Formats: sequence, C-alpha cells, structure tokens
Amino acid sequence: MTSKSLGRGHALAASRSVLLGIGLLVALCVAGAILVPGFVSFNNLRSMLLLAAFLGMASLGQTLCALLGGIDLSIPYVIGSANISLASLLNWGVPPIVAVMIVFVGGLLIGILNGYLTFRLQGQSLIMSLGVGFAVVGACQMVTSIGSAYAGNVLGQIPDWMRNISSIGGTTLGLPLPPVVIIWLAIAATTIAVMSRTLFGRSFYAVGGNRLAASRLLISEFRTWVTAYATSATMSAVTGMIMLGFSGGGFVGVGDPYLFTTVAAVVIGGTSLLGGWGGYSSTIVGTLVLTVLTSLLVGLGLTYAMQQAVFGLLIVPVVALYARVPHIRNQI
Repeated sequence: MTSKSLGRGHALAASRSVLLGIGLLVALCVAGAILVPGFVSFNNLRSMLLLAAFLGMASLGQTLCALLGGIDLSIPYVIGSANISLASLLNWGVPPIVAVMIVFVGGLLIGILNGYLTFRLQGQSLIMSLGVGFAVVGACQMVTSIGSAYAGNVLGQIPDWMRNISSIGGTTLGLPLPPVVIIWLAIAATTIAVMSRTLFGRSFYAVGGNRLAASRLLISEFRTWVTAYATSATMSAVTGMIMLGFSGGGFVGVGDPYLFTTVAAVVIGGTSLLGGWGGYSSTIVGTLVLTVLTSLLVGLGLTYAMQQAVFGLLIVPVVALYARVPHIRNQI
C-alpha cells in the first residue's frame, strides 16, 4: 500500500469517527426536543454553548496529551487553583489585568513542571500528573486561606467585564451570546489550523504514532511532550479564571467535574488515548455530545450519580465502535 493510499484511508477513518459523533449529537438533540420541554429554546441552547465552551477549553490540552499517549489528571486541580487564586489576587487589590497575567504564567510554569516530571517517569505519568495537581491545589488553598475562615472559597467583588465574559446573560458586541463562546471558537479554529497545517502540529501525530520514526525525523519527543502538558495547564488556568465570572466567587472545587469529562470528551470524539490518532476537531464533537447529553439528563430529572452511570454506558459502545477503525485496532 502506498503512502498516498494509506493517508487517504486514515482521512476516511477520521471522517467516519467525526460522522459517528455528529450522528450521536443529532440523535441526542432530537431526543431532547421530544422529551424535554424547552430543550431547543434559545436560552437553553445558549446555556449549552456556554458550558460546552468551558469543557472545550479544558479539553484542548487533554487532546494534545492523548495524541502523545498521555493523560493529564491535574486539569481539574489547576482549574480550581486558578479560580481561587484570581479571586484572592483581586481581593488583595492587584489590578485585574496583572492578576490575570500572574495566574496565566503560573499555569504555564505548572504545566512545564508537569510535562518534565511525567516525561521522565512515563511509566507513572498518570499518577505523577495527579500528584502535581494535588500539590498545586493544596498550596493554593493554604495561600488563599490566610486571614480567612473559609479555605477553598474566596468571596469578593468581580469586575463587570469579567462577569460579562462568562455569564449566561453576557453579550458580544450587543449580540446575546457570551464572549467566552466566541473566545472558544477562536481558540478552536486556531488550534485546528495549527494542528493540521504546520510542522509543529503534525509533530504531535508523529511522536504519538511512532516515536522512533519521529526521532529519526529530528522531532524532539521531550519538547513535544512538555509543550502538550504546558498547554494543558495553561488552558486549565484560563478556564478557571473565566469560570470566576460565571460563578461570581472563587471555589476550589469548580474544576472537579472535569477530572474525567475531559477524558470522556476526547474518547467520545474519537481520539485514541494510545496516541497518534484524532485531533481537537474530534474533541469538539465529543464536547458537544457530553454537553447536550448532560442537559438532556438534567431535563429528565436524573441525579448526578445517574448521569455518571449514563456517561459510562455511553463510552463503552463508542470506544468499541472506534476500535473497529483499522489504525486504532492495529494499535490495540
């Protein structure tokens, strides 16, 4: 088989994965419209887009890590740490822009450290990223709880522009759409273009697909790995900061739901956790599927525990179907 025909086969398989996710998304939307009154109303659609933006941004770094065969379990803890850190900095009188930059750089440095440690101990990378997350959130709780009786919760005044960015009632240039949705779409478009049209983006697929071949092409596995985890922590920090405007106050547990939903979004979208297959466009589909499914289950009155059970039951058949794709089946 020639490289041209092989590439065509991979493209066909990728399209099949995305179409499978889109089909599932359409089925859920139809079910919601039939079973839940007001499911397709403008207000509910706007709410779903807002929640999808949060999950989508948090899942970007997870996608890059998965393309290399890794998983970042520090994501929810970095989100929570960024959330309470920004709230505390604002309470301490730090100018909002400066506070945002401090948390942003902090997230980047945490990601670099996480990438370095997980690369050196790849056999324990999953536990290592979890340990980094625990350490970060613990340290942030100790610092932000100084002078407060409520560790993990930081109340205070949030700037109006920050509330507008991520609140359901936020507007963009007069349009009734929260700016965070536009921000997510811009980030998504940029990421997809970089991953598909640049050597930097294709290096993730090269390392995840065949590390030996990538090294012979002079692609640095270490640099690519650290970049993935640095991006993951940075996007987690951005998500945590944006969610401060949504919640109106700092809460260290705000990122807890993203511990496994970021992984679920990646898997449901069709990206292989074994590396070298998938992409952020697939994760976007997975993000929308999870968001619509959550809204449907809430509308049907299911508890959080029951929602988690449904998520698990959904992932099993979806992964089984994706495993039939030749590239993934050969890896497994």
